[in-house]
Amino acid sequence: QVQLVESGGGLVQPGESLRLSCTASVSIFSGNSMGWYRQAPGKEREFVARIISGRFTVYAQSVKGRFTMSGDNVKNTVYLQMNSLKPEDTAVYYCRFVTSTGSYWGQGTQVTVSS
Repeated sequence: QVQLVESGGGLVQPGESLRLSCTASVSIFSGNSMGWYRQAPGKEREFVARIISGRFTVYAQSVKGRFTMSGDNVKNTVYLQMNSLKPEDTAVYYCRFVTSTGSYWGQGTQVTVSS
């Protein structure tokens, strides 16, 4: 069983930054991918960013150029640096670990962007 714990959410004003962390109970690059997703109230969960096979990073168009995903294999932690935050970035952010046999989700961390 893989456990994922997110942290770093909070309330910020538009234009400010936050860094989210997701710490795994296994090596973050031992699976197929590690990713970030988000779910806003009343909306479906959507893809934000993903590191594939520990090498390739892809982003949703809505966050490209503002968000950066990175990983620290020593700490078994991935990060999501979020800059120039907008009110539409408000959501619960989840990390996801995908293996060849299934996927695992963290409990989520709330990000609220509001003036």
